[in-house]
Formats: sequence, C-alpha cells, structure tokens
Amino acid sequence: MSKDDDTKRDQSLDPAATLSPLSELLRLPAGVVDIGALDTAGTPGFPGTKVDAQKITASLAPELSELQERLFAQGRAGLAGTKRVLVVLQGMDTAGKGGVIRHAIGMVDPQGVHITSFKAPTKVERSHPFLWRIERQLPEPGRIGIFDRSHYEDVLIVRVNNLVEESVWGARYDEINAWEEDLVSNGTVLVKCFLHISPETQKERLAARLDDPTKHWKYNASDIDERSKWPAYAEAYGAALENCSTQHAPWFVVPSDRKWYRNWAVAQLLLEHLRALDLQWPIADFDVEHEKIRLAAT
Repeated sequence: MSKDDDTKRDQSLDPAATLSPLSELLRLPAGVVDIGALDTAGTPGFPGTKVDAQKITASLAPELSELQERLFAQGRAGLAGTKRVLVVLQGMDTAGKGGVIRHAIGMVDPQGVHITSFKAPTKVERSHPFLWRIERQLPEPGRIGIFDRSHYEDVLIVRVNNLVEESVWGARYDEINAWEEDLVSNGTVLVKCFLHISPETQKERLAARLDDPTKHWKYNASDIDERSKWPAYAEAYGAALENCSTQHAPWFVVPSDRKWYRNWAVAQLLLEHLRALDLQWPIADFDVEHEKIRLAAT
C-alpha cells in the first residue's frame, strides 16, 4: 500500500493551522535539527484531504500565473529594483523535485522561468570556487529560477562521499550564508524547499520504477548505492538545514511522502512569496490615447 493512500494516515487538520501562512507553518524552527524527527507525511495547512488536492492545487493557478506575469513584465520593462525569485529544491532521491517542477512550477508561463538541474560538476567547473557555476545560472530580473539540486550539494554529496577535506566543506556553510544574504539584499527572493521523505517511501518509489517499464529511464543503479548511505545523508542534511536556515534565507521543510501535498505546498509557498512583492503592472511609457487614435487610423 502506498504512503499516498489516505487510509494509512489520519487526514484531520487543526482548523487553526490553516489560518497561518504556509511559510510560517513549514519554516524550519531554530535549533538543532534531527532529520528523523521532522514529519514526512503530514499535511500542515492543507484545507482538505487527498480527494480535494487536484482541485485545490489547480485553484492556485490563476493568481500564481498573473503574479508571475507581472513579475516578468516588470523585468521586460527594465524597471529599477525589479525582483527575481529563486526556488531551491533539495531532497533525497525520489523526493519529487521533477514532480514539483511539472505540477507546481508548471502552472506559470515557461518563458518567465529558468530551470537548472545541477549534476556532477565538470572539469571546468571544478577549477573554480564551488559557487561559480551556481552564480552563472541565477535568474535575471523579473524571472523565476528553479534549482533542481543546488549549491547545497557541495555540503551534502561532497560531505557524504568525502570528495574534499572536512576543513573545506565545513567552511562552506558560512560561505553559503554570506552568499545568500548578498543575493537577498540585491533583490532575489529565495525560497528554499527541503522535500522530506522517509526511507520507506523512497524504497516504495524505487520499487515502482523497477516495476514499470515506462519508468526505467528514471532509475539509476547508483540510487541503491546512495540509499545505503541514508544515515550519512540524514546527518549531512541536518547540518545543512541547521547551519543555513537564516533570517534572510530560511529553509522550508515540505513533507513529501504524499505527492499531492508536496506539489500543493511548493505552489502555495511560491504564491505567498509572490504576493509579498506587491507586484504591479508597469505603467505605459507612451501616450495610450494617442496610440489608440493612430491605430484607429490604420
């Protein structure tokens, strides 16, 4: 039975919880982070159950699309101080980064979105500081950038697999915090989402890929090797969350055992951050009435 099956868990919600912004409900609390203690199957803030999920998520699309278009329009107009948005998606294999991009980010106009999937660094990239390749993929003003994995790989997979000395990756937490603070102070809205799944859910999803020929392309034999390092990854993720959740760039922990909740939650987080920008349509820099007269004369 899948963990997305509502018969396995109580779907009741605290009515008061839905009154709070999701960015408050999912924001990582300050203090020591124990990954094992963070819920992977909850549905905080969701105003319904699984049967409502598709309808509720789809209902976000009109406002999300309009706000993204306003942001894009401001960028196209070259307005001073135009913001940009960067959504960072991190999580264990099968956590659903691709699913979020398809179902949540897919609700906005793709021309205003820049998606980057970070793989192992190339020889050229390794010759530069670790943030070099990240900076090259930052969204332009007015755009939404999506990082499928990110600069955090340099304190996650690098740490777990001992790719550099501890003194090197250990110094990167402060480098990341300083870099993110600079991004935010220069107009980037940073939305960092940790898609949190349980090892049991990961096993189910890997098995489903093996059982379905149409999903074999998603499977990589190295997934099993990485899965065997789950405790080390849990420790590394705990350190990354604990050390790099700051006032200017907090982490949001998205329970991701339920795909429908995960997709809604990331879309809702993006919507809340766009709303906070108070985006307005650019004012015409030409005489609208005069242009109407000119058009009528053609």
